[in-house]
Amino acid sequence: MTIKINDELRAYIDPLTPDEYDALERSLLAEGCRDALVLWGDLLVDGHNRYAICTKHDLPYKTIQNERFTSIDDVHLWMIDNHLGRRSVSDFQRGILALRKKDIVLARARALEDAAAAAQANTDAAAAADADRSAPPPVLATRESIAKAARVSSATIGQIEKIQREAAPELVQAVKAGEISINAAAAVATLPVDAQQAAVAGGRKELREAARLVREQKAAARPPKAPKEEGVRATARRPARQAIASTHACWKRSQRSKTKTPSCADRWSA
Repeated sequence: MTIKINDELRAYIDPLTPDEYDALERSLLAEGCRDALVLWGDLLVDGHNRYAICTKHDLPYKTIQNERFTSIDDVHLWMIDNHLGRRSVSDFQRGILALRKKDIVLARARALEDAAAAAQANTDAAAAADADRSAPPPVLATRESIAKAARVSSATIGQIEKIQREAAPELVQAVKAGEISINAAAAVATLPVDAQQAAVAGGRKELREAARLVREQKAAARPPKAPKEEGVRATARRPARQAIASTHACWKRSQRSKTKTPSCADRWSA
């Protein structure tokens, strides 16, 4: 059987870095290809790098069919879950994959809802009931559930969404390369595209400085916080406490000297 390569599937997951690819090649040359390539029919789903290296060096390999695939969405979901289970995947990649999974799952849910509505409109109650029963429970509908799937915080998911919407391609690549944190990249993404590109061109130091300036400007634009009620009460009580402490100290001095100083007498009579 001739294995077919789909470029969209091959690019669906971020490629290995040159160092990672070299390490994989050394491992395959030393130990052989131990993990089977996953196929859907004759289409290669998982193992693109192993397949390329084995073909290059004429190394033997095994294949396995995944019989559960019925659509390209099934393939995408399997690829996402497979990579989310790997420890080597970065937080940014996890967030991106979880957001992709959300889009697929919600699109399927909407399609089932539309089918149920169409069946109801055609007065086909039985078909409508079947479509409703087949609808999956709502998953990945909230930022918290997406964060749980990606094993990151919900705040991180929000920052990744912001980067997806507003970041220049150069800034996205800098995040993937680990040159800037997700938090800092989300701040830099609020700048105009040319400013983002200039920050990336300036390297790590320039990126950190750009993020710091954005945060400072944002902090300066916030209205000042109102003092807490307890803090106001404590401030109001401070003069009275100081007066009591001063009078107590004066009384102790007078007890030691057995005389009342004018200032103490004034305080006692006040």
